[in-house]
Amino acid sequence: MPPDPDHRAHEPADERAGEGDAQYFEHRPTVPSDPVVVDVSLPDTAFAMETDRGVFSRGHVDAGTAFLLRADPPLVSHGHVLDLGCGAGVIALTMARRSPDATVWAVDVNERARDLCRRNAERNAIANVRVAAPDDVPDDVSFGTIWSNPPIRIGKQALHDLLLRWLARLSCEGTAALVVQKHLGADSLQRWLIDRGHPTERIGSKAGFRLLAVRAATETDPDRTEAT
Repeated sequence: MPPDPDHRAHEPADERAGEGDAQYFEHRPTVPSDPVVVDVSLPDTAFAMETDRGVFSRGHVDAGTAFLLRADPPLVSHGHVLDLGCGAGVIALTMARRSPDATVWAVDVNERARDLCRRNAERNAIANVRVAAPDDVPDDVSFGTIWSNPPIRIGKQALHDLLLRWLARLSCEGTAALVVQKHLGADSLQRWLIDRGHPTERIGSKAGFRLLAVRAATETDPDRTEAT
């Protein structure tokens, strides 16, 4: 039986990170490639996928992503959905399996991650995944669902810019699910999103992770300051 993707949930964060993960948000990782195939087993689907050095979570499904996928937050069945920071593609492939009539955009700045995600979609005969660099997603595409384990370690300002850019592309009734570690600022991020006009609620908590549901922005107060 394929291993449970939660099996590393209680390991320290530095042990969960694969070698070379420090480069996962670089455009072109310099660490040598060393692919490892892992099995992903979820209640409703299972597949094999290739992971690699220089891409987040080599050799396993990280605990935060596993929590998000097992929580099964709302996911539209048609239209466009987004895996923001797709890495090797475990979220994108799961979204595609669960919503086969939707177009799943798998977006990452990391060239190696995008190549992995393409190969993993092909490996599993999944045809409704479109892999793209951030600037290659057409401006007229809006998303009914966004799922993400966002790259917290890129720094607060870069993270805020990233989230505001893509949350602005939620459809009017769209929702985003973000999984963030509590000790890396999940609660302050929730307050910040609310201050930016995005209704945000915690819909799950497990093993030090928060799962946040974020809706399209309402009118914001320009005099508000950041909560983080």
